[in-house]
Amino acid sequence: MSDPDAATARVRSAASNLGLDIEIRERPEAGSLHEAAALLGIEPRDIVKTLVVKRSDDSYLFALIPGDRQIAWPKLRTLVGVNKLQLPDPERALGATGYERGTIVPLGSTTAWPVYADETISGRVALGAGAHGYSLFVDAQALFEALGATVADISQPLA
Repeated sequence: MSDPDAATARVRSAASNLGLDIEIRERPEAGSLHEAAALLGIEPRDIVKTLVVKRSDDSYLFALIPGDRQIAWPKLRTLVGVNKLQLPDPERALGATGYERGTIVPLGSTTAWPVYADETISGRVALGAGAHGYSLFVDAQALFEALGATVADISQPLA
């Protein structure tokens, strides 16, 4: 979605419908996770990556992973009960969510895919906000409850 106002409005509307208190802030581009965290005044672990993950049956799920960690594929496959999961190409990710890579957030996705969140995520966190140049801030526990997220050990330290 190239219109940032429409994308962030979609996120705000979805949050409102869930009774979720969010803040969306415009932010400058960052060249790295550490730079992004410094710009936002938070720790790298408090930037939560929303990854859209494709199942073999062409359905999807969202995996929420702390910025300083990565998906632990064997753990996620076991939790979901499948043998194969993969990250889709950018075009499929856009088709599955209505958001471009780097802006994906489970709020306002064109389909409400199941959400799996890493158990290490806590407190106030930043996520994509549906448009480039924006970040969404929310209480992690409130987000998980509003989305009915499955919270489990699905990450590992960055390689």
